[in-house]
Order: sequence, then structure tokens, then C-alpha cells
Amino acid sequence: MPSSRPSRPSPTPNRGEVWLADLNPQRGTEPGKTRPVLIVQAQALLRVRHPSTLVIPLTTNVLDDAEPLRLRVPPAGRLARASDLLVDQLRAIDNRRIVKGPLARLSADFMARVGEAMCEVLDMT
Repeated sequence: MPSSRPSRPSPTPNRGEVWLADLNPQRGTEPGKTRPVLIVQAQALLRVRHPSTLVIPLTTNVLDDAEPLRLRVPPAGRLARASDLLVDQLRAIDNRRIVKGPLARLSADFMARVGEAMCEVLDMT
């Protein structure tokens, strides 16, 4: 018998927030498993609940001096360990893959650095 409780809409991520996302199944060099991702999609698309979201996965396997391919994110909020953004792994995911969050919110200054790195990786400078 169906539940009589009204279903709550899932929370809507905001640009600049870090959420957990299920990136399985992994293919080739793609990062897999459930891991933190940075929401980089335009806020206007997030507000209208576009069915997919542009994200950048994070890894705790950090590498020094890897910009613009990686940017270091310090621990913040519920993001317990320093992590690298895998800027070259930018991807669109179905919103059903976004499972929990937000874990952290990155500053406007840091998001400007993310934008610059994305432009460089995508050769849009």
C-alpha cells in the first residue's frame, strides 16, 4: 500500500557546493564510486531543476603542482580531508546520482579560480 505521507522534493544543490554523488559505473579513466563532487552548473539551471547537473569530482589522492588540471580544496564543513578537484573530469550527471549534501560551500574567490581552470582545460581562454 502506498505511503500516505507526501513525498518531499529532494534538496536542490547550489553552484559552489560540494555534494556526494554516485558515479558508478566507472568507465576507463573516469572516477567512480560515491564521492564528493563540486556543483559548477549555472544557478539558473539548478533553480529550474534541470534534469542533469555539471559537476567536478574530488579525490583525496592529492597531487602538488597540478593546476589547472587539479585545484586543492582544503577541509571545510563536512569535507573532512584536503582534496583535489579533478577539473579535467568535468561531467554532466543525472540528478538522481546526487545523493547527499551539501558537505561544504566554496567561496566566490575559489569558484572564480575553478572557472579559470575550467576555461583553460576547455581551451576557452
